[in-house]
Amino acid sequence: MMNSIRVMLVEDSLFIRRLIKVCVDGSDDMKVVAEASDPFEAVAIIKEAAPDVLVCDIEMPRMNGLNFIHQLLPQYPVPVVIFSTLSDRIFDAFSAGAVDFLAKPVLTSETQTSEFIKNELLPRIRGALGAKVIPGDRLMPEAVIKRKPLKEKKTIIAIGASTGGTEAISRVIKGFEADVPGIIVAQHIPPVFSAMFAERLNRESNLVCREAKTGDEVRAGEVLIAPGDKHMRLTNFNGKMIVDCNSGEKINGFRPSVDILFDSVAKTAGRNAIGIILTGLGKDGAKGLLNMKMAGAETIGQDEESSIVYGMPREAYEIGAVKYQLPLDSIPAKTYALLKSMN
Repeated sequence: MMNSIRVMLVEDSLFIRRLIKVCVDGSDDMKVVAEASDPFEAVAIIKEAAPDVLVCDIEMPRMNGLNFIHQLLPQYPVPVVIFSTLSDRIFDAFSAGAVDFLAKPVLTSETQTSEFIKNELLPRIRGALGAKVIPGDRLMPEAVIKRKPLKEKKTIIAIGASTGGTEAISRVIKGFEADVPGIIVAQHIPPVFSAMFAERLNRESNLVCREAKTGDEVRAGEVLIAPGDKHMRLTNFNGKMIVDCNSGEKINGFRPSVDILFDSVAKTAGRNAIGIILTGLGKDGAKGLLNMKMAGAETIGQDEESSIVYGMPREAYEIGAVKYQLPLDSIPAKTYALLKSMN
């Protein structure tokens, strides 16, 4: 397999390492080139192993995965996919430079776990290949916005993202103040993780952030995050902008789908909206953003240099959906400028 993705595993559970190795080596496009039971072992062999992607646990003996990533990436910038138990420490891993995350399943059989690895972990390994690695100590400084407060506007801001998106969304949200119009977000994210993400944003930003539920009104100064494994649509009910969250079929392989959200904003808010598409693998959101633009909305796409994976923003740009293509930390200021000019 001349073009196989070279995968390294850093995981203290021999059982999990064995299952991942069997699944990876059983695929036709990747192979495990090295294994380590903790970060100290990994450091000793990573240079010789030369992996394309590293799969890493967080909770490990001697050194946890977060400290490992912080120390590793400045010297060896390899894309890291976190495969660990679900906790809000994953957000620290993203800040350190990890590109994707998958929660370890609570399954009752080896067969179920293997199927989960094949269906969920292997696609993330493929998606991480070629992702831009930005170590935490090299992150761009967050934008400082000096401006007059906005007058109240009946505008909707819709944001969509995938791989690398939680960190990108966080940086955009932290660039806003409490006078910003209501924000709705679709991030490709698993159940439970979406609520944790919203809670973290709520603690760390100037806005009120929460996981959305059907019937929630979109209000100024608030952020609604689409629940993991549910689509979110914007609707108009008795003159109020509310969201509807439901399961439905996956769109473009995802639920929540950015296309679903953007399409609903185009139909419901029309020109009274701003659409923002951020880092992510694939094309979800591109057509929806184009529909928003055609309905009169302003549209922004993250540029290639600041994207962890320039997939979704590229697709949107190439089909003409992006009116303004910008570095990540320029997006909040541009959003404010657009809001100021909108009637």
